[in-house]
Amino acid sequence: MGRLRVKGPTGCRYPADARQKSYVNDGWNYTGDAYRMDADGYFYYHARTDDMIISAGYNIASPEVEDALMQHPAVAECGVVGVPDAERGQIVKAFIVLRPGAQPGPELVKSIQDFVKQNIAPYKYPRAVSFVDTLPRTQTGKLQRFKLNEPVGV
Repeated sequence: MGRLRVKGPTGCRYPADARQKSYVNDGWNYTGDAYRMDADGYFYYHARTDDMIISAGYNIASPEVEDALMQHPAVAECGVVGVPDAERGQIVKAFIVLRPGAQPGPELVKSIQDFVKQNIAPYKYPRAVSFVDTLPRTQTGKLQRFKLNEPVGV
């Protein structure tokens, strides 16, 4: 897994903008996307680099964990972020809106964690789970992950 960069006549061009220095270095355009390349040279998209969680040396894409969580019968909506952890660097934290009738609690947390372990690589499961009433979204409905760890009332 790595950061995709491209070189050529296409890409970001912000000549009068500070973003130019972070998007383009030595002629290479850094896209902000994380990809994996297979043995045949094909590239596979995983996530935006700002949506990547690095936990105990593993790269974990938030959208992949969210997709697995959404398959659990109790989960109506979810958002996944990395949170600081002294031992692992970061851990996966899931913010979950439950379906009507589902009851939050330790048993449900374990059920959700075990479900994710069975459906994707076990190291990608959310080690922390918070049940919430709503998730922060844009006017068009896109999840705003960066707001998930903001203190309430800010």
